[in-house]
Amino acid sequence: MNASSKLLSQTVVQLCLKKGIRHIVLSPGSRNAPLTIGFTDHPDFENFSIVDERCAAFFALGMAQQLKAPVAVVCTSGSALLNYFPAVAEAFYSDIPLVVLSADRPAHLVEIGDGQTIQQEQVYGNHVLYAANCKEGEAHQVFNETEINVALNTAIELQGPVHINLPFSEPLYQVVPNFQLEPQNVPVRPFTAESLEESRFKDFMQTWNRATKKMILVGVLPPNSIEQQYVDFLAEDPSVLVLTETTSNLHHENFIPAIDQLITALDAEALEVLQPEVLVTFGGMVVSKRIKAFLRKFQPNTHWHIDPKKAYDTFFALDFHYKNTPNGFLEIVQKNAAIVTSSYQDGWLKVRENRLIRHKLYLAKATFSDFTVFAEIFENLPGGVQLQLANSATIRYAQLFDIDPTLEVFCNRGTSGIDGSTSTAIGAAWAVKKQTVFVTGDLSFFYDSNALWNNYIPPNFRIIIVNNSGGGIFRILPGAKESTHFSNYFETTHHLKAKQLSEMFGFEYTSANSQNELKAALTNFFSISEKPKILEIVTPSEVNDRILLDYFDFIA
Repeated sequence: MNASSKLLSQTVVQLCLKKGIRHIVLSPGSRNAPLTIGFTDHPDFENFSIVDERCAAFFALGMAQQLKAPVAVVCTSGSALLNYFPAVAEAFYSDIPLVVLSADRPAHLVEIGDGQTIQQEQVYGNHVLYAANCKEGEAHQVFNETEINVALNTAIELQGPVHINLPFSEPLYQVVPNFQLEPQNVPVRPFTAESLEESRFKDFMQTWNRATKKMILVGVLPPNSIEQQYVDFLAEDPSVLVLTETTSNLHHENFIPAIDQLITALDAEALEVLQPEVLVTFGGMVVSKRIKAFLRKFQPNTHWHIDPKKAYDTFFALDFHYKNTPNGFLEIVQKNAAIVTSSYQDGWLKVRENRLIRHKLYLAKATFSDFTVFAEIFENLPGGVQLQLANSATIRYAQLFDIDPTLEVFCNRGTSGIDGSTSTAIGAAWAVKKQTVFVTGDLSFFYDSNALWNNYIPPNFRIIIVNNSGGGIFRILPGAKESTHFSNYFETTHHLKAKQLSEMFGFEYTSANSQNELKAALTNFFSISEKPKILEIVTPSEVNDRILLDYFDFIA
């Protein structure tokens, strides 16, 4: 086994090994040659080569999302590491351990006019949990070991992105037969829940046991995050109303998953009835803008957020951040909860039942559009697959339809950007091996089309593109269509299709331009194949917004 002659490369490689970081996504370059040599010449690493750094970082993010372990990305100096920034920001807000290893020139060659050189230290600012800026030379070995240990441990312990900047002087390609040093490995510390003052929790439980209107709002959660006994506990309490989202991966017949469907048509009087006395939130970002607006105006008396790491005051009513897992919190609550007589849950479940009746009636009469297309997609998804959703209209339509509880649902909701969704889905598909279905809009798909320039796309990967010839979501926003030059600068109307891209990158391609064509296309779309597949559905952009807005009026 060869190793780079650079001691700094040997240090990084060995510490990644000791901490269980095995998956390395590399982009081509010369300055990062010591790292590329170090990882690719070692048999214990699984290496991936992806040219486009933005795609590489999102691919790594998708892998880390599924592996629940750090994945490292390696790039050369200069603007290369700036292309990682969108994925770094997403990892920061989605609590995904992404390790950025950037090669750099030595300090004396920075800011002197050398090519492919920028100010790389602290380049990600507040969007990483730790930034390690190493120094070249044996004299700095202890400093470098400390910095790298802290960075890697931070990524693992706090589940988020870190940046390790590594300067290398020329020559860059020299190798030695084996490692010339063994760096000290500082062990990772296991997670421990926050120790809560007995008086604080006692006060909370008194409030909980007095309240007849308790709301649980669940944001982004990985599948199977909440133990079934606690799911049942919440579902069986008549004073508790649980609102979930597609990305929460939490299901029960007594939970309400389609939040916008429930609350959009409510008047002020009904919203006052819905207003909770106690609000408890779990999970990451919440998609629904309507629930945010509601809880900001009709605030709870107390709001607790449960998360081992952080809490956002999304509704301007946060009283306490309990640094524990949802299971740890619910275990204590269940042990101390009293039975409270209430019609809160039952009343709103009856409202939801009426909404679902109206939903089916509207769907039966609606013409071909984004709305009917998404209904058909979710109706025909096979059970047990991983579902990756793009942002913008895709994730919002997904909120309106029942999701098979056997599906595992993911979406880049940390920053909610359209960049990188396809690359993330491909990385996730590689990691889980099971069939992965990625549903996206046309702008998001074409924006990240370099994602298909990837040698690691499994044949069971499926892409469904809902092509409404532009940013259809802008047509729904109040006042947007009346803006000057709306079609060019907001909706960005286009006539692109994905057929040529599919052929270039070796995908099977099918298109649909009507509801009947869509039904026929979906019949065999998920069947076993030797190549990944793309289904492109072209919808009429001029009616999509009207059909969706009429839907909310109809179901009231």
